[in-house]
Amino acid sequence: MAYRFQFQVIWDNWPLLAEGVWLTIQLSALATLMGLAVGILGALCRTSGNRLLRAIATAYVEAIRNTPFLVQLLFIFFGISSLGPRLGSEQAALLALTVNFGAYAVEIIRAGIQAIDKSQIEAGLSLGFKPLQVFRHIVLKPAIASIYPALTSQMVLLMLLSSIVSQISAEELTFVGNFLRSRTFRDFEIYFAIALIYIGLALSFKLLAHLLHKRLFRFTQYL
Repeated sequence: MAYRFQFQVIWDNWPLLAEGVWLTIQLSALATLMGLAVGILGALCRTSGNRLLRAIATAYVEAIRNTPFLVQLLFIFFGISSLGPRLGSEQAALLALTVNFGAYAVEIIRAGIQAIDKSQIEAGLSLGFKPLQVFRHIVLKPAIASIYPALTSQMVLLMLLSSIVSQISAEELTFVGNFLRSRTFRDFEIYFAIALIYIGLALSFKLLAHLLHKRLFRFTQYL
């Protein structure tokens, strides 16, 4: 029996899909910003002279990078909630994505910081810059410029990883797709459309990252 394609189901349910896309974008953008903050802080700890800070940051990075994201997600959603504070599905999804992205950002940013020539830091201090000013203007911006492609790739992976949060009923794009499939039984059409949407989102993220790079790092030379 020949399969009859019925893509009308996509057009009939585009408002639901749009809501899923919007939540996917929100989770990805917020987790990226928060994860970058975690990454910068963690990279500072990883390059610190304080052994305790280095040990804490190293333990965090190794724990996250050596466990599946799904386990991290379930631990945050069910494990933390069992201790007292009850997290909603979207809150747990955002926290899990942030923690996961932050661990990878720590190592990427650390590599950028360690690539900065020590003489530039010494020159900044000799000119009277405070340590925070040296880090902000002499270390951080050139470091991020040099590792920007790696960060961009990790951001796109984060957006794709957000599909897993459908397992805790966060109503992002994949969750909406699963819901529509169970209601319409048009598996091929729905997942084909979702795949195309993810491709579009990934390409859009890359384009946005490229435009931001041109605007933020026009006068920053790669090391």
